[in-house]
Amino acid sequence: MPHAVRPWSLPRPGPVPTPRARAPRVRSLIDADALSVLHRAARILLDDLPRLSDQLVALLQEQEPAYRSAIESDATEIWQEVHRSLRHSVASLLDPRGVRDAARRCSWKIGATRAEQGLPLDAVLHAFRLGGSLVWQNLVDETSRAAPEDVRLLVHVASDVWNFVDEHCTVVADSYRQTERQLAWRRENRVRLLAAALLDGTSRIADLPETALALDLPERGRYVVVAVGGGFAACPGAQAALASGVRVHWHTGVDTDYGIVLVSDDTEPVVEDEQSPGVRVGVSSVVEGLAAVGEARRLADTALRLCPETGGTVRLTEHLPAALVVSSPDLGAALADRLFGPLVRLEPADAEVLLDTLATWLACDGSAQRASRRLYCHRNTVLNRLRRYEQLTGRSLSRPFDLVEVTLALTARRLLPR
Repeated sequence: MPHAVRPWSLPRPGPVPTPRARAPRVRSLIDADALSVLHRAARILLDDLPRLSDQLVALLQEQEPAYRSAIESDATEIWQEVHRSLRHSVASLLDPRGVRDAARRCSWKIGATRAEQGLPLDAVLHAFRLGGSLVWQNLVDETSRAAPEDVRLLVHVASDVWNFVDEHCTVVADSYRQTERQLAWRRENRVRLLAAALLDGTSRIADLPETALALDLPERGRYVVVAVGGGFAACPGAQAALASGVRVHWHTGVDTDYGIVLVSDDTEPVVEDEQSPGVRVGVSSVVEGLAAVGEARRLADTALRLCPETGGTVRLTEHLPAALVVSSPDLGAALADRLFGPLVRLEPADAEVLLDTLATWLACDGSAQRASRRLYCHRNTVLNRLRRYEQLTGRSLSRPFDLVEVTLALTARRLLPR
């Protein structure tokens, strides 16, 4: 039995990306004075971080609804995160190169943590911009208090503050999106593993509630499995038939795609008999509950094996005798050898004529007249060939038991490799 899942590669998290270095600024004398003013105010802010952290948490609670519930559920954790971020932000004004890597790691971790918690990225970026505005306003306020005449000098270093905010908004966004992709991959891969276990029949009873939730299908319900050879994407007939009003989970396998279809109490899903050339579809019989989907998958595979290579749809419930044969190929081959073995003494072409006549006669419901029209021969010719088969094999086509065996042997001859 083919496996129902193919391995996927887990995307590896990359290193924290480094932004393109900006061209070094040429500092003038006035810039040096401005830096001195900036550093003086930044040192005071660094000593006053608890108050700044309280202010930013209050701003977040007031202006950012997405953070409100996070603060209410764990105010201490949010405060500590804000405190760390502000400390790196202010320290970077004093020693940009010395704290750069630690600051970027802090921002990267915040982006990843908030992605895992499902906080919107816009809210996280808004929080960083609020923090930047708060730092800048406190720098201005502190300078105005200590030396009002120096406030004008801060204009020359404003870009230092906002460049930090912009750079770390980029770090946060990159971290958030990478984590989001990894989480999506894990969720999707978990769904694939659960569906594969269900189809393989290896799903544990304890996993069924999780599987039902992941596949959006009820644990108790009536199901069929649709097996599509050649790929579900190449089967618009099955897509259209199962697209509207039907709850179905499609699973991509190695050689075959499978649809786990929830059916109502009195109907089965309608899948068109005609498919695109080469597209083969097998539909299982109905089973009860997700726990039986593995059995339904095996039945769908059996139905798929009955499909001709040219394409089409086979519903297992309409081909049960043939399904019996392909389910036990060794027994089917033994039956064919027993029923047709005596014909090996004939010329191959002669034996082929007898078997084709026998198959056509059965397809015509035992009417020699109709069979003769299909074979372009006289009715008596058909009867003579049938009697000859009976003489060679010792079977009687008028005896029900022999007729059943002949029918199954012809099915085995048609479906099993020789």
